[in-house]
Formats: sequence, C-alpha cells, structure tokens
Amino acid sequence: MPKLHRTPILLLGAALALPAAVAFAQYTGPSTAPGYSSVAAILKKPVDDSVVSLKGYIVQKTGHEKYVFSDGTGQITVEIDDHRLPTTPFNDKTKVQISGEVDKDMMQAPKVDVKTITLVQP
Repeated sequence: MPKLHRTPILLLGAALALPAAVAFAQYTGPSTAPGYSSVAAILKKPVDDSVVSLKGYIVQKTGHEKYVFSDGTGQITVEIDDHRLPTTPFNDKTKVQISGEVDKDMMQAPKVDVKTITLVQP
C-alpha cells in the first residue's frame, strides 16, 4: 500500500476513535440527584441508581456476594461481586469505604450495589 493511501486511513481511524473517548468522560460537577453519605439517609428515602459513598463495617456475610453493612446510623444489605473484594483479608472490625449505587426494587428493601470497596487505614 503506498504511503499516500495509508495516511487518510489512519486519520479517519483517529477521527472515529476521538468521539468514543469523549463519550466515556464523566461529569463531576454539581448535581440535583441525591448522593447518600449514610445508611439512615438511604433507608429514609431510597432513590434507585443514586450515588452512594459510605464508611463503616461489613458486619456479616448473608449469602453469595451479599453482606450486611453498618455505618453506625443503620444497617443495609450490600452486594459486592467477588472480584471487587480487597485482596487483603478483612473482618467485621475492619473499617471500609464503599461506593456504588442504591438498588431499589418495588416491594423490597433497598440495597447497595457496590462498585468499589477499600480498606480504611486506622
């Protein structure tokens, strides 16, 4: 293939890839959507898919990828995929920070779908 023909193809490929990269950017400014910082606030007025960032303790495992989380204001079921768990062992006395989304289904108690969990250093 002559050099002249390769350049437009490479430019076209780069031009098509640029909008895809921009589409994955995330807005980080102010929002009117609720963002929860306590279990009590979630339980009081749960809104599906709302952002959650909590510090507290995983106090019990209740099933496959299901746990009870407590932050001192209440307890809520959290779902943590096995591959998201920290590689360092932890227990009910280890403080963690979880981030994710509220999962509110009709006629069921709200829970949190955890996207990240990190151990909090004492």
